[in-house]
Formats: sequence, structure tokens, C-alpha cells
Amino acid sequence: MAKIKNDIIYDEEHNLAADIYLPDEASKTTKVLIFWHGGGWIRGDKGDVKDLCLKMTQKGFTVFVPNYRLAPTNTFPAAHDDTVKFVEWLLNSDYTGTNTKGITQIGASSGGVMALYIAGKYGFPTVTWSAPVNYSAWMKEHENTTASIDARGELGLTDPKEINDAFYKYFGLAYAGSNDAATFEKLDAKSYDYSNLGHLWLINSADELSPLKYVLDFIQDLADQDRGSELTVLPGQKHAMAYANEYIDASLAYLMQMM
Repeated sequence: MAKIKNDIIYDEEHNLAADIYLPDEASKTTKVLIFWHGGGWIRGDKGDVKDLCLKMTQKGFTVFVPNYRLAPTNTFPAAHDDTVKFVEWLLNSDYTGTNTKGITQIGASSGGVMALYIAGKYGFPTVTWSAPVNYSAWMKEHENTTASIDARGELGLTDPKEINDAFYKYFGLAYAGSNDAATFEKLDAKSYDYSNLGHLWLINSADELSPLKYVLDFIQDLADQDRGSELTVLPGQKHAMAYANEYIDASLAYLMQMM
């Protein structure tokens, strides 16, 4: 059985904590995995992914799941700043010692966006599940979409795409803090610095919350910078955690290979 340490504070100023899952024989040479939970920056918690993290420890990973500040109380770039704060805490902790090359990460949905942000800064091997990489162009194309956290109940919508679009707009506006185009451009994944980007695998479904055309544009943008990446497109409409159990083993195998 893995040992779990709950609520380890990494940022006293904002009272931010992480849960840590240690395999039976964890040491400073153990593989480290940071898992960034999703929720559109408006919801989600480190405790939501306990079962998944326990599976990761079975493959020998010490897993860290940080919480970060949520919108609308905390707007961009609060959560992004928290990711850097956590990584710096981790790099200076007893959990990694000098084994910084053994750090990997997985990010789900909006957590995948932050994983991309960290991947560019630190070069950790990274897997993203349904990272919504674009906001500026999407917002321009959906000016007439009404933002709603519950479009079925609030707006009476029944079409899954319309419901997803309403939610996409809701959490995008909530984290951006306004409808300012310049802020959305800064939030776009292609705006990040990828000077240190290492191995990257993006997983997305063909028709889901995160429009595939923007993922393809993002990959092209990386290629224009001579940055490599891998993409897997799953059939159907599953988003992030909906296919997590199907792809966790493959994701961990990829990270182990790329360390």
C-alpha cells in the first residue's frame, strides 16, 4: 500500500497544499510525477484524483498533486504562478534531492494547460489529457455564445456541443477575469516560452470540449519553433478524466521511457 501525506503546505502565503503519494519503497531516486487536476480553473481539488494516483504509485512513481488558486476569486495568471511556486518548492525539497531529471508530469484539461506552461520552463517529460490550448481565437468565434456553468439547467440547452461551448466560455471568462482579448492571448498555450521543452505527448478526443483544430495549430506552432511533440486522437467525445483509466498505463509508460 502506498503511503499518503495529505495537505503538505507548499505556499504559506496563499495556504496552498499538495497531497503526496509514496510507493512502498520510495527514495530520492524514485520517479516523481506531478499531476495537475482539471476543472477549468474554477473547481477541482487534489483529493478528487486519489484512486488514479494510487495506480501511479503501483508503477513506482511518487505522485504530487498540488492545489492551486481558483477563479473567479483568483484570475489569470494566479494558477499559473502557483504552478511555478510548487515546482520551485519541490526542487528545493527533500523529496527530490538532486534527482531533478526524474520529474515528470500529467495534466488533465485545464491542468494540461499548466503542464504545458511548466514543460516549457523546466523541460519535464509531459503528457496532457485534453488540454484546451486556445482561448483568444475561440472567444472571437463564439461571441454570441452565452457563458454558463450549467447550460442544460440555466439555458435549457440539450445539444452536447452547445453545452460544452457555454461551459468553455464560462470558465475562460472566469479565469481571464474579463473579456479582454490581450489576456486571452496570454492564456493561449502558444504564447508560453518553450525554450526548455522536452518530450511532450498530447492526447485529445476527436470531438470534445477542447476543439481539435486548435491542438493541431498548436503543434504546428511548436514545429515552427523546431519543437517536437506527439499527438494521439481518440475517437468520440470523451474529455480528459473520462478516458484517464484507459490511458494511464500508456501515459506512465511514455513518461518512464522519456525520463
